[in-house]
Amino acid sequence: MKLSLLTRFLESYAPLNYQEDYDNSGLIVGDADREISGVLVALDCTEEIVEEAILHGCNVIITHHPIVFKGLKKLNGTNYIERVVIKAIQNNIALYAIHTNLDHVHNGVSGEICKRLKLKNPRVLRPKKGLLKKLVTFCPNEQALQVRAALFHAGAGQISDYNECSFNTEGFGTFKGNENTNPFVGERGVLHQEKEVRIETIFLAQDERKIIVALLENHPYEEVAYDVYSLDNKLQNVGAGMVGWLEDSMEPEAFLTYLKEHMDVTVIRHTQPLPKKIRRVAVCGGSGSFLLPDAIAANADVFITGDFKYHEFFDADKKLMIADIGHFESEQFTSDLLVEIIQEKFPNFAVRLTEHNTNPINYFF
Repeated sequence: MKLSLLTRFLESYAPLNYQEDYDNSGLIVGDADREISGVLVALDCTEEIVEEAILHGCNVIITHHPIVFKGLKKLNGTNYIERVVIKAIQNNIALYAIHTNLDHVHNGVSGEICKRLKLKNPRVLRPKKGLLKKLVTFCPNEQALQVRAALFHAGAGQISDYNECSFNTEGFGTFKGNENTNPFVGERGVLHQEKEVRIETIFLAQDERKIIVALLENHPYEEVAYDVYSLDNKLQNVGAGMVGWLEDSMEPEAFLTYLKEHMDVTVIRHTQPLPKKIRRVAVCGGSGSFLLPDAIAANADVFITGDFKYHEFFDADKKLMIADIGHFESEQFTSDLLVEIIQEKFPNFAVRLTEHNTNPINYFF
């Protein structure tokens, strides 16, 4: 199997345009046309991970965190990032990262935390905008059904749990073709008026090419009039963090014990528990302190994430309890998630979960 087949699947699960602008998800090192001998999955790409891939004959490493994040100006092995990239290239190992794009999908990093904590009805905490576009086109009344069907088949018209959504208004269009035209209706050199339908429908930005191809291939006119608009609407099932509900309310201390057990953590930094039970739970894998206002606005009783700074704990302001379980700890099951979705798609494929714990933080008790 070629690497490109695997990366296309991963990017259909977590599209690259879902990542943050500062991120570097995708194929970082390697040739997409290479044949895969085996895949190693880890949270981070370290020198030990590359050695493990070599040991087990894996020529692809998939990690959550990209090894090249801020960019490289030199490759001379003076730090671990350069050494990892050099070793991967020397051993013909491809490096692929699936970072904030996996954070932002419903069944991604935060979704995995929700599953581990058995939260009910989880929804995205901060939906992402800039991912939707609108197509407006015009076609003869008789061909409108065919054009709409083609657009819907290509992926247009999906709004949450509804599909084949469009708005249609009737009017008339005018045109006059010169001697080089072959009009579908009307005659060359003669002004023509045609009853037409204005079709409006939305689509995901990453699907624009196939939407336009479907339009051009199914529209009867040789010159198709259409407009594409970028929308500020938020995509409700894509974005940062999630919030859900426990089956039953729990006292704060009981919940912290429950959190330690289900997320396999030994230390939780938290604010003073409030005199109320925990029922609504907000979560974010990794560094999620930027979502505190969203968790408060969602009326969460607790917000679980990692990397809160000292002064940021004061921002809870007795509105909820912050529970910082650590960056690695909040994302440690992401590798399991990646192995699971790859094996489900390619059941006979050789994919391994790393045997190494790449957490750079140690605790002394």
